[in-house]
Amino acid sequence: MGTWGSGNFDDDTAADHLSTITGRLITEVAEAMASAPVEIEPDEYWGVAVPCNLELLHLLAKQRWVGATLPPAETIAAWKATYLGVWDRAIDSLGPNPDYKGERRAVLTATFEKLEALAREVSPPPPPSWAKRPPETGAKKPVKTRAKK
Repeated sequence: MGTWGSGNFDDDTAADHLSTITGRLITEVAEAMASAPVEIEPDEYWGVAVPCNLELLHLLAKQRWVGATLPPAETIAAWKATYLGVWDRAIDSLGPNPDYKGERRAVLTATFEKLEALAREVSPPPPPSWAKRPPETGAKKPVKTRAKK
């Protein structure tokens, strides 16, 4: 395909580069979410880096550049449940200001939700199995009609 425009991301190589970057961000989040819950507590590295990675993914993917990838919306929803569950269990032990606690949780929730919404927008879920039609092959079968009497 080569180059399709004059923009910095209008090229196969740029798309490959962007895919590598978004892939790395997704892998880091997936690994953090699969690790021990203590790793994503609010005062731990991944507790801070996970929402940063999600925000970066959103910023890149909303540009609609070729190569920007997102995990499935269902994955992001599962990450949200896991992350916020850990956050809710751990935050009070840090003694935060109640206003900060409420504001921060709202920001975290919005971070997951806007990425999940974008993932649904750019990769809508497949149709239900009952709505799928088998692929057509070769010639169509003739339609049988009743003979007139």
